[in-house]
Amino acid sequence: QVQFVESGGGLVQPGGSLRLSCAASGSIFIIYTMGWYRQAPGKQRELVAMITSSGSTNYVDSVKGRFTISRDNAKISMYLQMDSLKPEDTAVYYCNTNPPTLKFWGQGTQVTVSS
Repeated sequence: QVQFVESGGGLVQPGGSLRLSCAASGSIFIIYTMGWYRQAPGKQRELVAMITSSGSTNYVDSVKGRFTISRDNAKISMYLQMDSLKPEDTAVYYCNTNPPTLKFWGQGTQVTVSS
């Protein structure tokens, strides 16, 4: 049974940086295309960035040039480096497969960008 656990969120000022981590519990992780998602208050959950098993990446336009997704298959982990953060990046961030698998949604990690 694969599980994903997100960590690394917090409160940061505009222009600051955070690095999110997603730890997987099963080695089958390495074959999945993975994604980072976020859900802001009152909004639908959206895909922010995705990465294939071979490392190809894609980003939503609003984070291009600011966020970097990566994965370490040896550590069965995935990361999201977030730079130049803006208040509109405030949300709960989740990791999941892409497309998402219902049973893999975790608790997420809260990111708050505020002065």
